[in-house]
Amino acid sequence: MAILLRLGHCNRRAGCKMELPGLAFAVWMFICFYASVDSYPSGKIREACTSMIPCHGSSPQLSPEHTITVNGTEFKPGDNIEVHLSGPDFEGFFIQARDAEHLDSPAVGSFMLVDQKLSQLLTCGRIKNSAVSHTSKAKKKYIKVYWIAPGDAPKRVQFLATVVKKYKTFWVKIPGPIVSQPNALSQTTPLHATSEAISTSHSVSYLSKPFNASGCGSMKFCIRNPSNCDPESASCFFLSFQEKKSSVFIEMSGPSEGYLAFALSHDQWMGGDDTYLCVNEDHHVHVSTAYLKGRSPPVLDSETVLEDVSWRLVDGILQCSFRRSISLPAYKGRFNLNATYYIFLADGEASEGGLIYKHRHQPLITNGIYNVTGLPQDIGGSRSPQLIKAHVLDTKAGVLMFVAWITTVSIGVIVARFFKPVWSHSFLFGKEMWFQVHRMLMLTTVMLTSISFVLPFIYRGGWSQQAGFHPYLGFTLMALTIFQPLMAGFRPSRHAPRRQLFNWFHWSTGTTARILAVEVIEDDRVQILQSLTSAEAEGRLFKQVVLTIYVCGNIVFLIAFLAAINHI
Repeated sequence: MAILLRLGHCNRRAGCKMELPGLAFAVWMFICFYASVDSYPSGKIREACTSMIPCHGSSPQLSPEHTITVNGTEFKPGDNIEVHLSGPDFEGFFIQARDAEHLDSPAVGSFMLVDQKLSQLLTCGRIKNSAVSHTSKAKKKYIKVYWIAPGDAPKRVQFLATVVKKYKTFWVKIPGPIVSQPNALSQTTPLHATSEAISTSHSVSYLSKPFNASGCGSMKFCIRNPSNCDPESASCFFLSFQEKKSSVFIEMSGPSEGYLAFALSHDQWMGGDDTYLCVNEDHHVHVSTAYLKGRSPPVLDSETVLEDVSWRLVDGILQCSFRRSISLPAYKGRFNLNATYYIFLADGEASEGGLIYKHRHQPLITNGIYNVTGLPQDIGGSRSPQLIKAHVLDTKAGVLMFVAWITTVSIGVIVARFFKPVWSHSFLFGKEMWFQVHRMLMLTTVMLTSISFVLPFIYRGGWSQQAGFHPYLGFTLMALTIFQPLMAGFRPSRHAPRRQLFNWFHWSTGTTARILAVEVIEDDRVQILQSLTSAEAEGRLFKQVVLTIYVCGNIVFLIAFLAAINHI
């Protein structure tokens, strides 16, 4: 496993840890530390020997900064060829020699070290000492080793190197010179050629001007948040798809200095999604594909399927564009673009090394499934899934928690407090009417609160570690809500000595629950409203109507209450 460049980072980075929990992670750590001095079993080590790709979860750079040189152009079996790797400071490297006619074939020959402090020998496949790698992440500018030509060497051999400048910046299979046996045809290879890598070389360019929304709904499929916003504005999240023959050209834009990402999903749940990310790393944007597995961080692909990649980062607005084929049957995790999907659009922060963090607020999710290569549309989305809308007051409707603790509880308390004498001689199902109404309303509150309590767990797939104190308040509220009717079931008779103690506990538990409920509802409401951009939150007719009804209702209640007092 030592062939994985900058191995230490694979051990320490959170992404690798989350992908290999428990015993599997411990075994993986053991292999990483001891594989360099032991025989190499099958698994990731053998795969890396073939691909020469470091497990850093990002795409390789395309234009190498480092060069491989040799001290000769011809060799005979048993000869020693001096091999040099040089360039700007780098931390990790991996060198192999391969058949120049079949670069995907196993390593050829063996190496001999010059400086054991900087380099170490590795065994790939069945060939001992067939590769060279770094011994630490200490910066270096120059590496020198000797390659020993085997007796069964092919006619022409080419040297390849993978170089890691830093964790997210690396080049894979940098092509070096070709050395030939005397009777082989000569062929030179430019030292500064583009990395052969495992993917087709695609140019990356800088966008000279921002995106615009022209053609949305007529020529291209667009998602905008807020609706009809201009992608040039500082508060507009924009995603567009335009079919061009057998491929789709994609544009993504939004206010973010970390990363933007969109995903194609078969449902409105996170996991099993085809994901595309534009990540700002040191003011340079890297565009890559990834696959979401469950609720773990995205697994970035080392192999890119994207072409015509461009990006722009100006005044806090990140924009990137690229093209990909509609159908990619050879690439697992890449969905066909001629089918229907829910579309997610998210943004978040990224570290200086390009590591991405959980999105800052709820991702934008389309309200239905769409085919981005079908009829062009110009749509929006919602940052509040239906389950969360049902959980608490949303910008569109007040349900469950709001109904339970603002409506049913309040009416139930008023009935119990003020309507005992009014309905003292009225009965319902053999019990006093006020008591039956009170009990019905409170049991309704318990039912609505229980449903509302479960919904976030269904949506999150468990306890949320990023929700702060809100889950704890909700759990406490749920416990009090269940305890209250259980306690009522054991209430003493009206004239029993312990009735006064029961009344006090019943009142204090209910009052505490109501106070907590107000805090829980307010916290949820703030979280949802904060998930909207400032532009989206402005000018909503619905909000104006709700405010008007709320104010008028309170005024009417106040007038009626004062009039009743006046008649006493």
